[in-house]
Amino acid sequence: MCNSKTSDVFFHSFEEKKLSFSDKIIFWYQSNHRDLPWRRTQDPYLIWLSEIILQQTRVDQGLPYYLKFTEHFPTVYDLASANEDTVLKLWQGLGYYSRARNLHAAAKYVVTELGGVFPTSSGELIKLKGVGEYTSAAIASFSSKEQIAVVDGNVMRVLSRYYGISDPIDEKEGKTRISELANELIPSHQPDTHNQAIMEFGALQCTPKATDCQQCPLIDSCYAYANDLVGGLPIKAKKTKQRDRFFNFIVMNSGKEILLEKRTGKGIWQNLYQFPLIESKKNLATPADLLKALESNADFTYKSEVVKHVLSHQILYCTFWEFQTESLETAKDQIIVAHNDLGEYGVPRVVENYMDSSGFQERLSLNLK
Repeated sequence: MCNSKTSDVFFHSFEEKKLSFSDKIIFWYQSNHRDLPWRRTQDPYLIWLSEIILQQTRVDQGLPYYLKFTEHFPTVYDLASANEDTVLKLWQGLGYYSRARNLHAAAKYVVTELGGVFPTSSGELIKLKGVGEYTSAAIASFSSKEQIAVVDGNVMRVLSRYYGISDPIDEKEGKTRISELANELIPSHQPDTHNQAIMEFGALQCTPKATDCQQCPLIDSCYAYANDLVGGLPIKAKKTKQRDRFFNFIVMNSGKEILLEKRTGKGIWQNLYQFPLIESKKNLATPADLLKALESNADFTYKSEVVKHVLSHQILYCTFWEFQTESLETAKDQIIVAHNDLGEYGVPRVVENYMDSSGFQERLSLNLK
């Protein structure tokens, strides 16, 4: 148990670290930050777009999507009036498609319920579909300088290492402790710059693995560095469990047209299009069982290699089976699409990659009659 004198020394040291932390991190940010378009605006709509796109997405991957969305939908009115298929097509390849559907729903809400005036306070922003504590804080901070901490994975890592926080960041106690600390640290002046700085510091300097501590401006007061814990912090208690699934995509081709179906269930890829799908308990080697399930006499023409597609909670093993038939018949949620129009439909990344793979278009054209 610490005596009173020891406790006072520790508290004084902790207070000094809090006072110096923001200034040091902002100074680093001013010389090292990336020039990103959403950092040049205080428009809450544009900042919201960037934050939704960047959820669970790297900046270099999300930037082209941000530019596409701002070009197609420069205002919240443009996004609200768009067709959902158009929104999903523009989102294609970014993953976590519920974000796109929530984005569209939130835009409609702002237009119909808020008169097109995008909110700027965290309390109002969190009412939007798809907006949680982190996103509402980020938009409020960057659009109106609200004094509220923005706590993402980068912030958790930086604070865990710098202050030596060993509580698991994926459990309530750890999240609460870091959130409280982050809000204590945020200055009343330029809170937006402070939030940008600490997130950028975690993204570029205090990274998960390749951490260059010798070039770090916080090295003299970092708990993790002093105690050789940089690789051990932050701590996560849980590991994501993934289950295996086996997808068989049926590419049914009539020579000029092809069959697609819309995923209308609540699972992955909701409202995207794909080739008709049969899920099996294991990888299949021959097309016989598929033809039986399809009740079709189509001619089998090609089987792809098994493609492994990793999602956050699932690992998909996808096989594409190509068949040639004289005529196409549709079932529920299926449509017939001309070859030249395939690019108009939003599809999952694994299907997009297959359609873009070498040989696919050639095999379609060889079957033209």
